[in-house]
Amino acid sequence: MSGSRVPFFEESPLHFECTRCGHCCIAADGFHVFLDRDEAEVIRALLGLSAGWFRRRYLHRLADGELVAATEADGRCVFLQSDGSCRVYAARPLQCRTYPFWPEVLASRHAWLREARRCEGINRGGEVPPGRVRRQLQACL
Repeated sequence: MSGSRVPFFEESPLHFECTRCGHCCIAADGFHVFLDRDEAEVIRALLGLSAGWFRRRYLHRLADGELVAATEADGRCVFLQSDGSCRVYAARPLQCRTYPFWPEVLASRHAWLREARRCEGINRGGEVPPGRVRRQLQACL
């Protein structure tokens, strides 16, 4: 999305409506929900847990030191409940709040359509104003 080329979502509006299916909360190897310390603290406070318990049960540090949400054995985010809802939806991290408007998903119409195979909410529902898409994208950068 560099140069003078107009991003595809500026030429033709995107449609997105989260169905809360939870598929974006189940990751393959190498994918994680990244958190910063402030996001982790907001989630901890929402859950009303001690710092130690929260850290041991819900957080994980990668080898490079990055803080991520823990995952279950099947790759499910530790906050994903059995009904597909997010236990910490009100305090979900930036990564979750901005999905699917991530740079790699908005890199091209092809990338958007590829992500639609994983996310049933893409190309569903009302138009997402380009300004909102740009704000979400900018938040990720």
